[in-house]
Amino acid sequence: MVSRRRFPGLTPIALLLVSFVNVFLVTYVKNVIQELRKERQGYLEVHSRSFNQENAVIERLDHLETYIRNISISMNKPSNEDKKLLQMSKKEMHQKENKLETEKKAVPRILFPDSYLFKRWGTDLTEDQQTKAQELFTKYGYNVYLSDQLPLDRPIRDTRYASCKKKSYPKDLPTLSVILIFMNEAVSIILRAITSIINRTPSHLLKEIILVDDHSSNEDLLGLLDEKIRNYNAKYPGLLKIVRHQKREGLTQARISGWKASSADVVAILDAHIEVNVAWAEPILSRIKEDRTVIISPVFDNIRFDDFDIFEYSVAADGFDWAMWCLYEALPEEWYKLKDDTAPVRSPSIMGILAAHREFLGEIGVLDGGMHIYGGENVELGLRAWQCGGKVEVLPCSRIAHLERAHKPYLLDLSIAMRRNALRVAEVWMDDYKNMVYFAWNLPIENHGIDYGDVTSRKELRKKLNCKSFDWYIKNVYPNLVPMNTIVGYGTIKNTLKEDICIDQGPVPGNTPIMYGCHGYSPQHVFYHSTGEIYVGGLKARRNAVDRCLSDPGTGDLPFLDQCDEAINKGLNMYWDFEQGSSIINRKTKRCLEILRDETASYYTLVMKACTGQKWTIQHTVKDWGRKDALR
Repeated sequence: MVSRRRFPGLTPIALLLVSFVNVFLVTYVKNVIQELRKERQGYLEVHSRSFNQENAVIERLDHLETYIRNISISMNKPSNEDKKLLQMSKKEMHQKENKLETEKKAVPRILFPDSYLFKRWGTDLTEDQQTKAQELFTKYGYNVYLSDQLPLDRPIRDTRYASCKKKSYPKDLPTLSVILIFMNEAVSIILRAITSIINRTPSHLLKEIILVDDHSSNEDLLGLLDEKIRNYNAKYPGLLKIVRHQKREGLTQARISGWKASSADVVAILDAHIEVNVAWAEPILSRIKEDRTVIISPVFDNIRFDDFDIFEYSVAADGFDWAMWCLYEALPEEWYKLKDDTAPVRSPSIMGILAAHREFLGEIGVLDGGMHIYGGENVELGLRAWQCGGKVEVLPCSRIAHLERAHKPYLLDLSIAMRRNALRVAEVWMDDYKNMVYFAWNLPIENHGIDYGDVTSRKELRKKLNCKSFDWYIKNVYPNLVPMNTIVGYGTIKNTLKEDICIDQGPVPGNTPIMYGCHGYSPQHVFYHSTGEIYVGGLKARRNAVDRCLSDPGTGDLPFLDQCDEAINKGLNMYWDFEQGSSIINRKTKRCLEILRDETASYYTLVMKACTGQKWTIQHTVKDWGRKDALR
C-alpha cells in the first residue's frame, strides 16, 4: 500500500494544480511513446526486448497516471482514512481552542477574600496585581491602583436636577479661590481634583487653586507633585500655589492656612479627594453675591472607594447628633412650599466642605484652630454662623463628588479626637445644654480628664460678636435636636451581686434587655430620668429618631423595651423608682428589676419579680442626685 504523505503547508488549490500538471505530463509521455511504436513497428518486432521494456514503461506510466488522478479525486472526496485523519485533526484543533479559551477565561486565585476592595471590583486581576492593589488600598483607604489608570479628565455624570441645568447666572460674579487640603493623599487623586476644577470652572472666575499639605510623609508628594504643579502653571500661569506645614497641625489648621493664603472674593475649602461637577461654582458665587453672610455647602455625591463609580446622593440638609457626629436631615417643609428645587436649603450645620465670602469668614473667626486632627470643626462653624449673624445653606445646583474612604489610615480611632473636639464645642457654644454632649459620650460632667484646650479666645470672640444663645439656636434653627434636662443618672448599670455584668439592650432587632459582660459602649448606656423613665441603648434625643424605654409588661418574668413615645401613648408600665445603690422598682406593678442565675448554664438573666432587696448602681450622676442627703 502506498503511504500518503501530508503537506500541511500547501493549500488544497495548490495540490489540485500540481495533480493536473502531473496528469498532463504522464499522458503526453505515454502518447509520444505510442507514436514512436507505430513508426518503428518493424524494429520493435525484431528487437522484442526493447518492445517489452517500452511496454513496461507505458504500464508504469499508466499506474502513475491512475495514482495522480486518485490523489486529485481524494482532494474532493476524501477516503475513509482521510476522513478519520481529518476528524482527528479537527478534534485536536477544537481541544486546543478550548484549552486556549479556558486559559483566557481562567480566574486567578483570590488572595484577599475578606478585603472590601475586591467585593465589587478586581476579578480579572492577576495575583501580582491583586497584591499591589491591596497594598495601596491598605495605605490610602481607597483604590489607588485603579485611580492611577483612570484619566485625570474623566467625564462624570451630571447629577443636577433638570431645572438646575436650565438655570442661568450673571457673568459678573465674585472671583474664587479653591483650597484643597491633603495629607498623604495619592498624587493621581489630587491631580484629578485639580483637573476637574480647571475644566469645570469658568476661567474668568477661578483666581487660584491653593494646595495645603499638612506635613505629608509620602515622597511623591514632594518631587512628583511639585513637577506637576510646574506643568500646570506653565499652561495656566500663577494658577496653582502650595502651602506646606512643617509639622502635623490637623485638618482645621490646614483649612485656616489655606484661607490665609487666599486672595479671591470667595473661598471654597474642599478636600483634595473630590471631583467637582458641571457648573458647580456659579450657584455658590451667585448666592454669596446676593448675601455675603451665608456659608454654603454643595450637595455631595459619593465616589465609591473601590470602583470609582459615582453614586448620586439626594439633596438634604446637614445636621448632627449630640455627640457631634454629622448626619443628613430631611428637607424642611418650607423648602417644599417654594416649589423651586433650585432654591437654597436652610441647613442647621455643614459637613466640612464649604464656601464663604473670604472677608466675612474672617470676621466671624474662620475656624477654631484649637480643634485637633478631625471632627467637630464643621459643627462649630455651623453653630457660630447661625448664632453670630450668619446662616448656612445647601445649594441643590452645586454638586461635588467626594471620595469616601473605606478606612482612614492616618487615624484609626476617630472617636478620640472627635470626643475631645465635641467637648470644646459644648463648652463654648452650648450653654446649659452642654450636658447633652457629656451624656452622649458617657463622660462625667466634672473631672472627665479630657483636655479640650484653652477656650478663652473663642468665648471672647462670641462675646465680641454679640452672638445668640444655644437655646435660641435649638428653638429657631434646629428643633429636631431634643434636649433632656431631666436626666439625673447615666452610663452603665450594675447589680451589686455581680459587678462584671451590665444591663444591655440585647440583640437588635429585638426588645428584650439582657445582662452582658460590661464593655461600656452605647448598647449598655442607660439614662435614668427624674420623671421615672429609664432609657436603654445609645441616646438619640432627636424628634425623628427613636429612644427605647424599659417597661414591665405586668405578666411573665422578663422586662421589655418599647419606643418611649409609644409607651407613653399606650400607658405602659414605664416609670420606675430608683435611688443610687438601691432597688429598681416599677411604680405601677411594684415588681423589681433583678438578676437571676441559671444554675445549669452559670449565667444571669434580667427578670421582673417580687423584690428581694437587690441593689443597683449607675455609673454617672448629675449634680446632687445620688447623694444620701439629696435623694430625689
